[in-house]
Amino acid sequence: MSVLRKLGTSDLEVFPLNLGGNVFGWSADERTSFAVLDAYTSAGGNFIDTADSYSMWVPGNQGGESEAIIGNWLTARGNRDSVVIATKVSNHPQYRGLAPANIRAAAEASLRRLRTDRIDLYYTHFDDPSVPVEDIITALDGLVKEGKVRQIAASNISPERLEASLRFSEREGLARYVALQPHYNLVSRETFEGPLQDLAKRYGLGVLPYFSLASGFLTGKHKPGGAVDSARASRVAGYVGTPRGERVLAELAKVAAAHRTEPATVALAWLAAQPTVVGPIASARTLEQLPALLAFPELALTEDEIAALTAASA
Repeated sequence: MSVLRKLGTSDLEVFPLNLGGNVFGWSADERTSFAVLDAYTSAGGNFIDTADSYSMWVPGNQGGESEAIIGNWLTARGNRDSVVIATKVSNHPQYRGLAPANIRAAAEASLRRLRTDRIDLYYTHFDDPSVPVEDIITALDGLVKEGKVRQIAASNISPERLEASLRFSEREGLARYVALQPHYNLVSRETFEGPLQDLAKRYGLGVLPYFSLASGFLTGKHKPGGAVDSARASRVAGYVGTPRGERVLAELAKVAAAHRTEPATVALAWLAAQPTVVGPIASARTLEQLPALLAFPELALTEDEIAALTAASA
């Protein structure tokens, strides 16, 4: 399938589909998660995204369930060196925020659950404005110097704090963010497009959008008044039946029909065609959902199709 892509200014080479691990331990049990991971890597995938807080929202869970499942899978398959693992800090119930001591403790806990000696890409999951960026970067740099983290990245951060972090890293010669994970898709463009996108271009950040399919809305399966078998169905309520949402779904269906593919495949291909985007993040809670995700790297949208989708989502 598609060749690997260089992630920003880093030495990491990643598959265009960043497989989301948020469903592992939530809507996908360990057996199903193993099957999805096996199918993804068999298709050439090598890039798995998780967080220490996944899936704390499930009754009875404590956070870290996704990391533990991935760690069990890595151990069972013996393939750690061929997979790029990304995880995050700041939102686990026991490790809130980005105080330096907390970053270190959370990283050690993630390493234990993942059953590995290093994290390939370590994100600040949610920024913590109570902590100076200098302290955050210095703590992350310490983990890099010790070999426990290879590269660092940011998610859910303001343009001002992101730029201050990047400038501090460059001024002091410390580890620098190489990637950015924003909320970005065809019906949610406002958060990323603008100052954050400009910073990504200026500093060569690889962008890895989350909610790439708007919690499933962009698959086209959610209809006004209809019920969909999905744990994330409640999250699409803000899109279903809106003029913008309907315009986007209509254009997705049109382009998908022209290519004999799925709307989800087209939605991911549109994202992948945007400046600075290296790999959209999307998750599959069943094996049946995976083929539409894996198909997008091979889908070549025309300039007119990209423009039409962009206009529909304005």
